[in-house]
Amino acid sequence: MSGPVPGTPSLLRAINDRAALQALLERGPLTRPEIGTLTGLSKPTASQLLSRLQDAGLVVLDGIREGLPGRTAEVYRINPAAAYVAALDVTPDRIEAKVADITGAIVGEHVLPTPRRPHGELVDRLKAALRGANPPGTLRRVVIGVQAAIDPSTGRLGYAAAKDVPGWQIPDLVPTLSAGLGVPVDVENNVNLVAQAEQAHGAAQGHQDFVLLWADEGIGAAIVLGGRMHRGATGGAGEVGYMPTPGAPTAREAGRYANHGYQALTGGPAVLKLLRSYGVRGADFQHAVANAVKAAEGKGQKADDARAGLRDIAARLAVGLAAITSVVDPGLVILTGGIVLSGGETLRELVEHELHALTIPQPRVRLSSVEGNPVLAGALHLALGTVRDQVFSSTVAASSGSPTVPS
Repeated sequence: MSGPVPGTPSLLRAINDRAALQALLERGPLTRPEIGTLTGLSKPTASQLLSRLQDAGLVVLDGIREGLPGRTAEVYRINPAAAYVAALDVTPDRIEAKVADITGAIVGEHVLPTPRRPHGELVDRLKAALRGANPPGTLRRVVIGVQAAIDPSTGRLGYAAAKDVPGWQIPDLVPTLSAGLGVPVDVENNVNLVAQAEQAHGAAQGHQDFVLLWADEGIGAAIVLGGRMHRGATGGAGEVGYMPTPGAPTAREAGRYANHGYQALTGGPAVLKLLRSYGVRGADFQHAVANAVKAAEGKGQKADDARAGLRDIAARLAVGLAAITSVVDPGLVILTGGIVLSGGETLRELVEHELHALTIPQPRVRLSSVEGNPVLAGALHLALGTVRDQVFSSTVAASSGSPTVPS
């Protein structure tokens, strides 16, 4: 068995190095004294640590900070070129790509329109999206968000019809994509990535048990228990669009991947049809929900009808959430996606009211607070977490005089 023995100088150096790197990520750039204060290290030890990290290519000098008269201090920061990662958000009509350096700074982005094509072009499309983002250096990892889920028992993509994810129905999907792109790849359900973004940067920070409901053209959920994503035996935990729901056809009547269950009751097309029945119009379901909220603020019959339509939407959403809540008992429910974000606080309050009327547990209901594309935010968070662990572990080798990360 190799590796440092607990308590040995090399292990202690590695622990100190990791603590300093974390401080630089969270607080940097920093001076030697600041690093010493944050890590509890003496000035000589902090100086040795910084020398090791510079030799390993993980830290670079970032100029001089003026202090008291006659005194200056060198400032250090994480070397952004130590590693690069990419995130891809794949939908039927486009691939959106972002590239970040190891500090999390975005250094490239691109949107590639993707008309439906034969499955043999899948790797080519992904490569084109990555090339368009123009990474400054070699990528260490790519995380791809898709509107489906990997079945860990088969390695195939499931919970989506082939027409919705053309080209993805291949065996050993992750190894195939990794070989084709020439970089380690993770494929993750897009809603799970949104939940990871909320847990890292948004409304779920500090919460160990929560459910995120994505209500948009399609319906999906992510379930986090004990701080960890719950995926299920076939990777389909959270695929609630297929959940049998009162008032909606089942898979028996409609077909396995057809419009049935919770999706048929609360998906974008159903919401648009519902609001039209209340006299609310809109170019699409998002505009219709936003128009309903605006109309509900007024007076008269149109305002009454708009409020009734919004209550109906909330009641439909709450039925599915009540089923999830009765099984999972989360402390928090986060709502996101075009339907609820268009409805804002007005719709959120209605959903919370309806949910609490149906269940014994009464979880808090909050709107998403992650800005921009939350799928990409979650994918970058996942990629950076993995790559930082890999790259920062090189400090163990660096502390013994064998740097492994190029500057």
